[in-house]
Amino acid sequence: MNLFNEHLLSLLIWFPVVGGILVLATGGDRQAMAARWLALVFSVVTFVLSVPLWTGFNRSTADMQFVERSPWIERFHIEYFLGVDGISVPLVLLTTILTIVVVVAGWKVIQTRVAQYFAAFLIMEGLMIGVFCALDGILFYLFWEAMLIPMFLIVGVWGGPNRVYAAIKFFLYTLLGSLLMLVALLYLYQVSERSFDLLAFHHLPLTGGVQTLIFLAFFAAFAVKIPMVPVHTWLPDAHVEAPTGGSVILAAITLKMGAYGFLRIAMPIAPDAAHQFAPLVVGLSLLAVVYIALIALMQQDMKKLIAYSSISHMGFVTLGLFVFETRAMEGAIVQMISHGFVSGALFLCVGVLYDRLHSREIATYGGVMKVMPVFAFFMVFFAMANAGLPGTSGFVGEFLVILGTFSVNAWYAAIAALTLIVGAAYTLWMVKRVVFGEINNPKVSELKDLDRREFGVLLGMALGVLIIGIWPAPLLDVMRVSVDQLLTHLAVSKL
Repeated sequence: MNLFNEHLLSLLIWFPVVGGILVLATGGDRQAMAARWLALVFSVVTFVLSVPLWTGFNRSTADMQFVERSPWIERFHIEYFLGVDGISVPLVLLTTILTIVVVVAGWKVIQTRVAQYFAAFLIMEGLMIGVFCALDGILFYLFWEAMLIPMFLIVGVWGGPNRVYAAIKFFLYTLLGSLLMLVALLYLYQVSERSFDLLAFHHLPLTGGVQTLIFLAFFAAFAVKIPMVPVHTWLPDAHVEAPTGGSVILAAITLKMGAYGFLRIAMPIAPDAAHQFAPLVVGLSLLAVVYIALIALMQQDMKKLIAYSSISHMGFVTLGLFVFETRAMEGAIVQMISHGFVSGALFLCVGVLYDRLHSREIATYGGVMKVMPVFAFFMVFFAMANAGLPGTSGFVGEFLVILGTFSVNAWYAAIAALTLIVGAAYTLWMVKRVVFGEINNPKVSELKDLDRREFGVLLGMALGVLIIGIWPAPLLDVMRVSVDQLLTHLAVSKL
């Protein structure tokens, strides 16, 4: 068991990558069913392997756990250095859970290049887990960049009519931001006695000017990934063109990597610069919360509406991080996990309708409840969670962020609270036009309700939303000590 724990993180990273390679080896579409079952087995086993992270995690310490450390490229002091704390453990578990969801959701929908599709998701799963576990700067950067490749392929190969444009735009935006992160890592390597140890970087005595430049370099990489206004325009295009599984992972996991980068790298390495730029980040966050929510209200495409909703909700996350308050930061992390379930589920709901009528336009539908009552129940439930209904996970994160922000600045909290109104407006407006009302399209009257596979996927997502909404204590307990230590570190000036 000790040997298992000592290499658990490596298993979580490389087991799905190996699984993806084996799925690729199944060959063409003639072996499509074998590829599906193999992908499902590897995704389920990866989730089972991730459970000991939760059950064996010591909640009384902020130290890194399940640590693996060994030389890798010794000439440049690059290490294979992995570890998790209370901030990264929930994100790893979210990744392993949603990969199963994506595999099951694409079971019947994907009919061409089946092996390549599922292999891309398995490989990307391992690389995303690597991002959340890497404690060496170059290792982090390699995982960060490598996961762009399978997502680029998923959007570019299995996406909609403008998939190539959306995939290239997504790739260029995220790549250009990441290059500045690499420059910052190389500078830190030079001033840290030739090491890429991210935890050691936290304690470097950097001057104010250096911190400013370092923070801005990291900000460029992480703000694009979240994405923050004004570098958010790649997200609606990518979501609209991506297949359903791609939209789920993009919204549920990929966006969270940007916020995680702030928590793990940018803020603790340059705490004075983080405080210096906090008003700017808070301003951009509030702009996303309110302005982008208003843009969502105008959308006619369901996917685009949910994509803009994601930008607005991620504004809540960055707001919670940069007010430097315990409840707000905990709420931001809860919101990251909650948004993974809620936005992923909404994209799955849109996928269910698209698979039947091949349209994402709101005007195409109306009266869906009369022919698909079970589906209508789930869609209304997830819409309510997206609007922050008490008892759902969406409420817990937003409430904690508003509560923590209020103790710092009441005006910030008041503006942020507007999203509970605007968010309800655009979400309920979509539900009203799609689910309720009269059936004006004859094709809608021919729709079939959820099959067992679709029902199982949406039920699993609903349980995740309910468990966090009704009983958030276990999630908060896991992150509390790590959040407290981070805020203590950020409160001490390096100048």
